[in-house]
Order: sequence, then C-alpha cells, then structure tokens
Amino acid sequence: MSYIGGEDIGYINNLSFNQDHGCFSCAMDNGIRIYNVEPLREKMHLDSTTVGSVALCEMLYRTNIVAIVGGGHKQKYAENTVLLWDNFASKFVAEFTFSSPVLNVRLKRDRLFAAEKTVIHVFSFPNNPRKLYSFDTGINPRGLFQVSPFPSSERQVLVFPGHYAGSIQIVDLSKMNSGTSGAPITISAHDSDVAYIALNQQGTLVATASVKGTLIRVFDTFTKNKIIQLRRGSDPASLYCINFSCDSDYLCASSDKGTIHIFALKRTYLNKRLTFSSAARNVNVYVPLGLIHLYMLSARMAHFINMYIRIKVAVIENHMMFS
Repeated sequence: MSYIGGEDIGYINNLSFNQDHGCFSCAMDNGIRIYNVEPLREKMHLDSTTVGSVALCEMLYRTNIVAIVGGGHKQKYAENTVLLWDNFASKFVAEFTFSSPVLNVRLKRDRLFAAEKTVIHVFSFPNNPRKLYSFDTGINPRGLFQVSPFPSSERQVLVFPGHYAGSIQIVDLSKMNSGTSGAPITISAHDSDVAYIALNQQGTLVATASVKGTLIRVFDTFTKNKIIQLRRGSDPASLYCINFSCDSDYLCASSDKGTIHIFALKRTYLNKRLTFSSAARNVNVYVPLGLIHLYMLSARMAHFINMYIRIKVAVIENHMMFS
C-alpha cells in the first residue's frame, strides 16, 4: 500500500510534480490524487469510478486542467489515449488518440506533448486542439523527453533521445512557432543508451545520464558544449530522477542505490559532502543553501522546493511518501 500523511491511498503507478514543483499528482489503481507540497494537503481527488486506474497524470501548473492516461489493474480508458479533465466543469473536455500506448505526456500553456515508443507528437492546446508536428526518436521505451516548463523560460526547447546510442536531440520550439527552420540539433552525450533527461527551468541546460548511471553530464542547449561532468558513483545504477534547482546552482539525482546525490554546478568544491544515503532516518544535513530534510527508503523522485533550499522526496518502490 501507499501512504501520504499517514493515509493509505492505494497502489501508485506514477508520481509527477507540476511545472513549479509546488504540487504533485499520484496516478493510482484507484484513480488520481493531487497534493499541494507546502503545506502538504490534498487539492483534488478522482476515484476509479470516474477515471478507472491511471498510468499517467500531468498537471497544467495549478489550473483546473489535468491530463490522464489510463493503465493499471482497473483500467477504464485506453492506454493509447490522453484525456483532459476539467475539474471546474467536472468532465473530460478533450481527447487525443494515438496508434500505440502513450508513455509520457507534458503540458504547457498552449501545447500538449505526448510520447510513443518512437515518436513525440506536439498539439496546440487547449483551444482548437490540432497536431502541429511530430518528431521521430530512437527506440524510447520509457517515453523520455523534457520541455521548457514556463512561457518565460529563456529558451523554449524540447529534448528527447536521438537515433543512435547515447545521443539526444534538441528542438528550438520558438523557431518552430515562427515558421523558421526547427531541425533538431544532436548532442553525443554518452556511449550507451540515454536513461534520463532533465532540463533546467530556463531551458538553457540539459542534464543526461546513461543506462550505466555512473556519470551525469550537463550541456548548454544553445552551444551544445558540455558544461560539467558529475560522477554519481563507480558502480552501475538505475537513475530514477535528475532535477535542477530553480536557479540552476544545484542538481539532485536519485537512484536504485537508495541515495540522493546533491551536486553544486557552480561552486563545485562543495560536491564531495553533498551525498546522502537512504540508510538515514529523520536526519537533518546542513548545506550552504540551508536545511535539507531527508526522509527516505528508496527514493524514486526528488525535486528542489522552497526557494531551492529543501528537497521533497517521493518514494514509489516502497509505495510511501513523507512530508
């Protein structure tokens, strides 16, 4: 079972923070729940009689619109369909159907992005929804991609795995919108397949890790230059998440080793002491930005919140979340 604030909420299929990391959504076998992070409280709840079991749930910032993809043990809606739920109207207001299962979905103010195994589609949204363009990817079984989260982001980019092992492709969406050439640029990030991609909030930096999980590399999305290389460890690991702090000064990564690593991207001399293990219980560790609270068993998702000072840890493997 899964617990949030001591409450059993059922089996969790997926967790996702919204664009400003102020809320998170739980896609579950018994529906969806959306929570505010600080303070921790439920904002929205749809049970399985309305939406069935849910594989993916994506918020549109803090609005009433939520994207849902069916999946799980009590599936009511097809896994190849993205449904948009309007919580004010208490009904579905749009539907996007694809030829194969949807593996990932992202929302922006005026765009919907959906990933299949070898293609990413971009739609206008929410008014007069229509397909704008599609991008072929390499084999992408997890539907990996990232998009600049805010309209005010310095660069409006879409990043996804390339056609050969270890590569990523970057599309300048502002050029696509203006009708000029939007051909993707390619970065050779790793020797083996890319396992995780993360963008900073400004859209200027992209972090990648391979299936080996030993190194994280950060690149400039405009120049393609490698900014920094970070070592998570010497043993192979599966990275569950990578995230930048809001000011891009820090980066966090969690893995199946039961650890969260915090890396300083600018003051790199701090890196050696910014590594935490899941063996800790209720341990407070001081770092230059302030206090980081670590309550974890096997962290699957970690984000910087509260003016870049605290990390929120979400645990899926043990089906628990702590505040």
